[in-house]
Amino acid sequence: MPTRPRITDEQRRARQWRRQHLDRSGPADVSAVADALVALHATTASTVYLSTWARSPHLSIADVDAALYADRDVVKHLGMRRTLFVTSHPVLDEVLGAVSDRVAASERTNMLRDLRRSPDVADPEGWIEEACAAALTALAAGGPMTTAQLREAVPILGTPIGEPPESSWGGPLQMGARVLNYLAASGRIVRGPDDGPWYTSRITWEPMDRWLRREPAGLDVDEGHAGLIRRWLAVYGPGTETDIVWWLGSTKAAVRRALAAIGAVEVDLDDGQVGYVLPEDVDADEPEPDGVALLPELDPTTMGHKERAFYLADLEKQLFDRNGNGGSTAWWAGRAVGGWRPCADGGGIDLVLCEKVPARVERALRERGEQLAAWCAPAPIPRGVYLGPLQKSAGTG
Repeated sequence: MPTRPRITDEQRRARQWRRQHLDRSGPADVSAVADALVALHATTASTVYLSTWARSPHLSIADVDAALYADRDVVKHLGMRRTLFVTSHPVLDEVLGAVSDRVAASERTNMLRDLRRSPDVADPEGWIEEACAAALTALAAGGPMTTAQLREAVPILGTPIGEPPESSWGGPLQMGARVLNYLAASGRIVRGPDDGPWYTSRITWEPMDRWLRREPAGLDVDEGHAGLIRRWLAVYGPGTETDIVWWLGSTKAAVRRALAAIGAVEVDLDDGQVGYVLPEDVDADEPEPDGVALLPELDPTTMGHKERAFYLADLEKQLFDRNGNGGSTAWWAGRAVGGWRPCADGGGIDLVLCEKVPARVERALRERGEQLAAWCAPAPIPRGVYLGPLQKSAGTG
């Protein structure tokens, strides 16, 4: 029986460093940067900007704004793992095909569960259909509209729903935002212009086809999975089945069908597990990197795998919060070596290193922090929301 090819942790780090442009060689185009990572995390508004800066420092905040809201080359969508991402249009079509129905079904199920408990709603399914239709009608007639504006314009969205007397939640249910998230997950509406500065999230809503200036491609589940997993393997591979199932928020069965469809090749990993790469990518080899990087919280690289030891070693408990959200990280030679927080004076970063690094590396990381502060100016470097124990121990700088 032939042996599987082997890809070492060092090779995995080298692939990740260059393919995800941690060497700062990223393209001068925001949608191409997003494609180079498959998708940019957008749960925290500032992460989209800081992740772009980490790869392509020649792109400005105005460039990211233009791509998001003027040119609309990239789009915010609630996709994999019920997480908000920014993607190019081709990737959005694959996300809509692969996982959006699954995410929307989960949103609807959760709404139905709560509505069925309420004495105020006799027909929960009818209530959802009425609320969705009213929201879509309001957005088609106007827009972009904030959630607050929609609650005011559409009475059913702004009416609190009472809970049963035995409920422990202690208050009426506010269903308006949940209806809008459901419509967004199902691909009928989309987050439009942000009604605030780049480091905040004050979303407005638009009908998806009007915002995209086209109809979605209508890919089916298998087409969507095959497209996304091919992209993921090209950027993050090799990865395990566990990595891919987790990243997609999908099922083992769907992932296995897609791996077979694209002809993914099994390889041995240093931890004894089986990984997957694209058939044309088995023998690719690159030298170990020696550069530094500062990545924001929830960066695609930090959150790219479920099994992260090859680039985090034993630092996950220090750099991730208890819910599995990665904080801001400092990198050297393809590995996370610590975390960082913005300095209180706005002039750079406070480094919290987990291991001793050469003096030149520490200097390079601090210089990178000064460059980040200059790039964000006149705004300060945004402070993180998702903090691991290491960032919390750093205090406020």
